[in-house]
Amino acid sequence: MKHSHIRNLVGAALFSMLSVGCSKILEEQPRSNYTPEYFKTEKGVNGGLTALYAHLRYVYGQAYYYNTCLTGTDEVTYAQSADQNFKDMDLSGVGEITGSSSRTDALWNAAFPGINTANGIIENAEAVGTISRALIAEARFFRAFDYFVLVQTFGGVPLDLGSGELKFNINPVRAFKRNTVPEVYTKVVFPDLLIAVNDLPVSGRVTGGATKTLARLYLAKAYLTYGWWLQNPNNIPTYPETARTDPDGHDAAWYFQKAYDIATDAINSPGPFKLQETFYDVNLGTNDRNAEILLYADHTESSEYYNASSLTYSNGQAPENFAGWMMTWNYTEIQSGTDVAWTNKVNSVQREAVQALGRPWTRMCPTIGVIENTFADKTLDSRYDGTFTTVYRGNWQKNNVNLASVYNANNLPVAQGGAILTFLNEEPATAITYPSGAGKSNIGVGELAGRSDFVVSPEGISRIVYPGLWKLGPYRTDNGTGLGQPNAASTRPFNIAKFSELYFIAAEAAVKGATVKAGQSARELINVIRSRAGKWRWDNGGNIAKVQDNSSDMVAATPVAIDINYILAERSREFYGEGYRWYDLVRTQKWNELASAYRIGGANKGDHTPQTVTRTILPYHYMRPVPYGEIAGMEISAEEKIKFQNPGYQ
Repeated sequence: MKHSHIRNLVGAALFSMLSVGCSKILEEQPRSNYTPEYFKTEKGVNGGLTALYAHLRYVYGQAYYYNTCLTGTDEVTYAQSADQNFKDMDLSGVGEITGSSSRTDALWNAAFPGINTANGIIENAEAVGTISRALIAEARFFRAFDYFVLVQTFGGVPLDLGSGELKFNINPVRAFKRNTVPEVYTKVVFPDLLIAVNDLPVSGRVTGGATKTLARLYLAKAYLTYGWWLQNPNNIPTYPETARTDPDGHDAAWYFQKAYDIATDAINSPGPFKLQETFYDVNLGTNDRNAEILLYADHTESSEYYNASSLTYSNGQAPENFAGWMMTWNYTEIQSGTDVAWTNKVNSVQREAVQALGRPWTRMCPTIGVIENTFADKTLDSRYDGTFTTVYRGNWQKNNVNLASVYNANNLPVAQGGAILTFLNEEPATAITYPSGAGKSNIGVGELAGRSDFVVSPEGISRIVYPGLWKLGPYRTDNGTGLGQPNAASTRPFNIAKFSELYFIAAEAAVKGATVKAGQSARELINVIRSRAGKWRWDNGGNIAKVQDNSSDMVAATPVAIDINYILAERSREFYGEGYRWYDLVRTQKWNELASAYRIGGANKGDHTPQTVTRTILPYHYMRPVPYGEIAGMEISAEEKIKFQNPGYQ
């Protein structure tokens, strides 16, 4: 499905923007445009702020933007049912990234209307006389947030939307000038976030609202990212071309120190935020909106109006949260016998609206390296178990199939709720017997003597059969005794920012040379996260309570001296599949080093032979192309259109 299928409720591309910037779904009185006079009222300011929170839904949980953040990294490749949107991003010879296929249009088309809405609030709200600095600081946070994501994605972007730099615009504009990367950071990202840190409250004015801790997280991350940009260790080009010097006269070391200081300040003065006791609790559906989550694009099952999409079906479009489908393979094809002779078969794992299952799309999948290397420790470290669905359990009775048990691998019976398919943690001592083709399971998975569950080992992971992404699976309270509404988009919030990332930002800045505080060296910071990862209270794979504390062993296993690659590996273990990875690899300029080759099985049932696939990741790929539709609509010369696009994509 190409981008033409995605409707843009927030607003059209930048060239046709009239200051839309708002979600019509969350406003009391939907508006097609804003005016300065509207923002000089309390209602206008509140409506604009509501729109800024709502616009997050058009980016986060939007599956095609999600794809651009992960596919082509060391975390993800394309899966069996992928279309060109996904294959293009892989850079493995099956497609090419273009201004039409990169799907960063989802970001561009949502961010600029959001920025203009923030401009309107910042420029006009003081005239109301009753608007607090804290409310205006929320708008400043979102303006900085949008520009920060844009500058990481595209390089320099326009600060003037038609009425002057950082001014509210109400006139259609079809010609823009791109500012440089240093201008974006020093004119808007840093100043706005500094004000936000100062003026935002410790606790949000509403659940999920912007806070001082949230602003500190993004200020520290912006300092860290800009420090890397100034340093430019691998000579990655930037655009528009500009010297790698800071207009304020600071060097990279200064920014790394600021990143460390701001991040540790947030850790030491967390307000209402904290790490969850176990990694499992961070992403558990029943624990959504917990104290570790600083920002999310919200959804709800209580109302279609406030959910911004149907509760019973999905169109696969923003503002729905449908990113979690992409790494869900078609487990519903698994078959088991209704009798020992397999006279008839039943689909033993039905599509269900529970966190371990959900709606299959088979567009993206983990590489074998993720299973074997990133998550090498599956015994002490709880994060593999708290990230993936590794056991698929029978639920046929929920679809009115009245069988107490079915016959499965080795013609052995499996009761309702028992394991139908297991992805093994390691290669077994005895070789797995895989069929040639689909086999009796109908999905080409293997058998081991004495086991009633079909099995796949880490080396057998393929583009068609792989562990699902549990952490993004659906959660609903209205399933009753049935399958619920598995075809609806997820009604869970899509997490954007976590308190835990502050530890990684501070640790990375320390590795880059920042002077550290007592007890907060890079290793000590990372060990806070690793210690938590060693604590279990539930075993997803075993579907059983598991109270176990391996924290001392996890801490002891941390290298004495850690480097950037180790931090990146820990970031992947902590945030796998959440949309961080492309930005992490681009920031550190490690993309080609860590993701230029991967291993995966084929796209046919029964194909469990690992293939080594190489990628061609060129320096210009470290920026995404400006969306084709944006440039096509500009009323400028053909030469100017070419110059507006990032080099390599013209």
